Amino acid sequence: MSTHLDELFESNRRWAAETERRSPGFFTRLLAQQAPQYLWIGCADSRVPANEILGLLPGDVFVHRNVANVVVHSDLNALSVIQFAIDMLKVQHIMVVGHYGCGGVLAALRNQRIGLADNWIRHVQDVRHKHRTWLDGIGDEALAHKALCELNVLEQSLNVCETTVMQDAWARGQSVVVHGWVYGLHNGLIDDLKMTVADAADVAAAYGLALGAIKTRYDAIRKNGRP
Repeated sequence: MSTHLDELFESNRRWAAETERRSPGFFTRLLAQQAPQYLWIGCADSRVPANEILGLLPGDVFVHRNVANVVVHSDLNALSVIQFAIDMLKVQHIMVVGHYGCGGVLAALRNQRIGLADNWIRHVQDVRHKHRTWLDGIGDEALAHKALCELNVLEQSLNVCETTVMQDAWARGQSVVVHGWVYGLHNGLIDDLKMTVADAADVAAAYGLALGAIKTRYDAIRKNGRP
């Protein structure tokens, strides 16, 4: 096993050279300013890289990632990122992005012990418990896993909306929209869960409509065997 990771340094040099070749002066311009319009709050899974998925370059997306894309009001890391993005960078959109096949969500669904991360995944278990009766009624683990990935996005999007940082931004009239999305590892596409909120007064209605749409869709799958 290599101890120096020379292959990564070589790959980095190729990437930098190719980037500069495609866009001369790119790194000089990037050094001068960070002005992204977007904050991506996603999962730490190595298969879910924000810039690549969106087809955007470095500097276009401010990113926060953790296991299972969780946002809780006691996490000063996530809250600091949200505050910096809103107050300093003036982002216009915050996307909470889960992904199908999420291992953290599956562990929460199965109540599976995996180590220290159990304490973090407990936040996803709370989502599972909130919707336990409906999830248990699905009757198929793979489908329930997919549904819980979506429900987790809704709950974490709701948490973003309810942060003091977000509430204060809306109260002073700052234009920031929260979005709940889920990414498909199987096809590389993002699905919009329609949890889209641009004002504090719209949070409850947006959450209710998005939740209803998820449950209606999965109830149809369970009943008819098709989306």
